[in-house]
Order: sequence, then structure tokens, then C-alpha cells
Amino acid sequence: MTDTITAPKPHTEQRTRRQPPYHVVLLDDDDHTYEYVIRMLQELFGHSFETAYLMAVEVDTTGRVIVLTTTKEHAELKRDQIHAYGPDPLSSRGCAGSMSAVIEPAE
Repeated sequence: MTDTITAPKPHTEQRTRRQPPYHVVLLDDDDHTYEYVIRMLQELFGHSFETAYLMAVEVDTTGRVIVLTTTKEHAELKRDQIHAYGPDPLSSRGCAGSMSAVIEPAE
């Protein structure tokens, strides 16, 4: 009877590939009130009032604000939720629709 000797398997390092991150960017318009933007950011993203307020100020002054950085699929979902959020009932301009958002690769 012979003993079988098995050679150890060579160690191969496996790396988990991470998905590249994407920003969800809220775009400014003149149709939506601060109250609408703050409420939307709290409901859709779980931001605190303070964070949502600062984001509302930034989108109003710079024209855009990053509201989330995540995977591409999740970013697409959140963008679509912004687009589906609906009109601003407090707007004096007769706002007919949601705000706009885009996704872009995070660099």
C-alpha cells in the first residue's frame, strides 16, 4: 500500500472588484420651493433637516448639488425617484412636475 501525497494548492489571491461609484446630482430650477427640496431630500435620501437645508442652499446658489454617491444601479433608482416625486404644491409658479437630476461617475 502506498501513501498518496497531495501537493498543497498554490495560493491565489482573489480581489473583489468594486463597482465604480456614481453621484446623484440634483439640478436647480426656479419652480420648486426650499420646503419641497428639503422634504424630498429627507424622504428619498433620509437626510436630516440640516443636511437637506444645506443641500437646498447649494443647489439654489450653484445650480447643482451631489445628494448621494453610490453604485450605478442605486444611483439610477434614486434619480428616477427624484423625477417621479411630483410637483411642488407650495410653488407660486404653478409647478407642474418634479425636479431634475442626473447621475455621473464619481472621480
